[in-house]
Amino acid sequence: MYLFSVNLHHKLFQNSASDKMAKIPHILLIYTGGTIGMVKDYKTGALKIFNFDKLLKHIPELNQLNCTIQSISLDEPIDSSNMNPDNWVFIAEIIEKNYEQFDGFVVLHGSDTMSYTASAISFMFENLSKPVIFTGSQLPIGDLRTDAKENLITSIEVAAAQENDQPIISEVCLYFEYKLYRANRTTKINAEHFEAFTSPNYPPLGESGVHLKFHKQLILKPKKAKPFTVRKRLDNNIVILKIFPGITERVVASILGIEGLKGVILETFGSGNAPTEKWFIDLLKETIDKGAHIINVTQCIAGSVIMGQYETSIELKKVGIINGGDITTESALAKLMYLLGENIPKNTFKSIFETQLRGEISEQE
Repeated sequence: MYLFSVNLHHKLFQNSASDKMAKIPHILLIYTGGTIGMVKDYKTGALKIFNFDKLLKHIPELNQLNCTIQSISLDEPIDSSNMNPDNWVFIAEIIEKNYEQFDGFVVLHGSDTMSYTASAISFMFENLSKPVIFTGSQLPIGDLRTDAKENLITSIEVAAAQENDQPIISEVCLYFEYKLYRANRTTKINAEHFEAFTSPNYPPLGESGVHLKFHKQLILKPKKAKPFTVRKRLDNNIVILKIFPGITERVVASILGIEGLKGVILETFGSGNAPTEKWFIDLLKETIDKGAHIINVTQCIAGSVIMGQYETSIELKKVGIINGGDITTESALAKLMYLLGENIPKNTFKSIFETQLRGEISEQE
């Protein structure tokens, strides 16, 4: 049972004659919360929730898009800092219930945790064959210098983009400031610049300039022979442990000793290196022996974990730490929750995690 409700608004607009409607992409716009859905009350200076029924009033340029748009907004928008797995399931269910009626989906979301949510949705959606585009903004939609308009317009255009009556994009993406990224490859890097996100280990899938260009060789191909399935079991009995010079045995023991702990994202130095003190290795081994899974990811913005490259990671490899490769922390967290929820047997968990499932990790040699 989820404590959220939504309003499904009427069709906002259409841009072609009715006899051509069958070929026009139908896009569902889902507002979950965040700055992009706010407008400023210029009498009080306070921000208030944007009325998506009046979308055309604020963004008349949408009339030029060759698609129809309907919108759903939560009665109580969620600040992205309050996002959690229950919210992810709720968002996934909105798309699941409307999957057959629409050709593409645009999810408006606060930028702070957008990479977490979008990564989680990418793992929850199995055999996705339609575009799901996450976007947001750094400034409210009614602000004079807002980035919301461009992000929203282009995200809808991407979701509606087709070739030979088939969507060009068939995966979960994140669009922000002229770049279209694979969602589970992104991380937020700036709280003030419009260019808030990057994809450190995978190129953009598309770019918006004078023309909207897609790099089609980078886009995942849909598995049309298999049915679209939504995996809703997520297990959040996990923790992120970021090591640092001088970290103590007491700190590590207290974190790894959390009752019911099933998974650990271990943020290590460089290419996957960590302290070699016996107490540290012993605590990791004890945690694994108890049935928990430990994923090695790098603290660096870009690059990959290569366990065994240096002596400081050889011991991690020996005790059975999972190699996170070039996965982001956000994606590793989402993937871990997803796989734990699927009750993967312990003897195959490591190999499955180290395998690319949704384009989130480069294939390891």
